[in-house]
Amino acid sequence: MTPVRIDDPADPRIAGFVSIKERDLTGRHGRFIAEGAVVLRMLAAAHRSGRGIEAEAILLLENRVDGLGDILADFPAGIPVYVASAPVFDAIAGFNMHRGVLALGKRDSVPRLDALIGALPAKSLVLAACGISNHDNMGSMFRNAAAFGVDAVLMDETSCDPMYRKAIRVSVGSVLSVPFSREGSVTALIGRLRAEGFAIWGLSPRGQADLHDILPSPRTALLVGTEGEGLPDNIMASIRTARIRQRPGLDSLNVATATGIALHQVAMINGLI
Repeated sequence: MTPVRIDDPADPRIAGFVSIKERDLTGRHGRFIAEGAVVLRMLAAAHRSGRGIEAEAILLLENRVDGLGDILADFPAGIPVYVASAPVFDAIAGFNMHRGVLALGKRDSVPRLDALIGALPAKSLVLAACGISNHDNMGSMFRNAAAFGVDAVLMDETSCDPMYRKAIRVSVGSVLSVPFSREGSVTALIGRLRAEGFAIWGLSPRGQADLHDILPSPRTALLVGTEGEGLPDNIMASIRTARIRQRPGLDSLNVATATGIALHQVAMINGLI
């Protein structure tokens, strides 16, 4: 693919890249922004996978083109690659983009909860989330999920969208590789997992068992709640709960950090890593 130079920030060919932060707020209607070289590589892999994620266009800072040749070669030849100088690039994005690597992608659809759970293998590890509202935490949780062999991330309808630009960037593209669903209530989510034979463990500083007390299980679901409030009391009362042992004086760990620790433990005892 031969890069096409863009000298006018108003060029209609790069309209999808204009004012990125404003578009983050107004929505992209099934499209998303991939930012940075590592995420660009993950987008190329997702595009090849045939799971409904496609790249539509790539925009690069002119001095980044030569170093990205191997990644660009992984994309189909028909995807346009645009290049721009730093002033033009920043004018398009609406702020200083020191990474100089952007791609516009499209996700046809997100799997429905029933279909995703129904397609999970007999031996599965699932991360479930209730009310996660911070995109940094969401991205970090997906990164943890990819690192420790999670088969799917299941979120209730109150959780934020993992396809938001910042969540994708923080996940280093793992949002594009780990299957997920975001719908319904956490109560319905628990019921569906329980019906499929999952051992469900809620992670909380108020957990009744120690993290190391979690037993191996062919199917395990780890449920985490939002920062501050954590899991609701009625949810805590309906499932088994575990805590991460820590020194007194601190309220709790960040939810993304706690998720990483817990997933590592559960993946270890189930022979996934």
